[in-house]
Amino acid sequence: MTIDLESRNPAPRADNLDPALFGQTPSQTVGPFFHYGLPWKGGADLVGKSDMGARPDLFPEVHYVLNLSSQSGTPDGEVIEIAGRVIDGQGATIEDAMIEIWQANAAGRYLSVDDTREDVPVDPHFVGFGRSSTTADGVYRFRTIRPGRVPGPGNSLQAPHLAVSVFGRGLLKRLATRIYFADETVNDTDPILALVPEDRRHTLVAEKREDGSWWLDIVLQGENETVFFDL
Repeated sequence: MTIDLESRNPAPRADNLDPALFGQTPSQTVGPFFHYGLPWKGGADLVGKSDMGARPDLFPEVHYVLNLSSQSGTPDGEVIEIAGRVIDGQGATIEDAMIEIWQANAAGRYLSVDDTREDVPVDPHFVGFGRSSTTADGVYRFRTIRPGRVPGPGNSLQAPHLAVSVFGRGLLKRLATRIYFADETVNDTDPILALVPEDRRHTLVAEKREDGSWWLDIVLQGENETVFFDL
């Protein structure tokens, strides 16, 4: 037996599924939840013991008590700093985004069970994963090791790069992109960068500043929009 509830209750009933009452809910959009629950002290410092990564200005002091990430030793390789702004489609910086990086060590090997190459050493002191909040000025910042080259499609080698994930309000899933280095001559032979139209490759290439840091803005929409990859 089938009962037609609408015919028995002809008057429309407003309930918690009625968008006219509540508009968008957290199941329909994302954030900004990141600063309190996900970034941690030292999460953006892959080589030292600073508190880079979290936003202490957004925490009550009594809650900002987590210990720094423990370092087992000093990683091999060149220590670098990578930073940039996260910018929306109107050109405004985004103060509540979160950036993650995943990269190989200086020898070009990931700290992963999937990387089983015996001819490339593991660095036991380098994890290769980091997480950074953006500041009130919309800036992300990492201290890390300049990565080595890793295998690409076929027998190719990829240029040194960092894999980047962007999280932010209004993004139902992360945006995936990369950061390359402007002084790498092997960028021209990178098989992934070659998939990007030449006039847009600059959106993935960090430039070195006078202070020695590498800088690349991440633009979510509009002019000079960063190239993002489907996963």
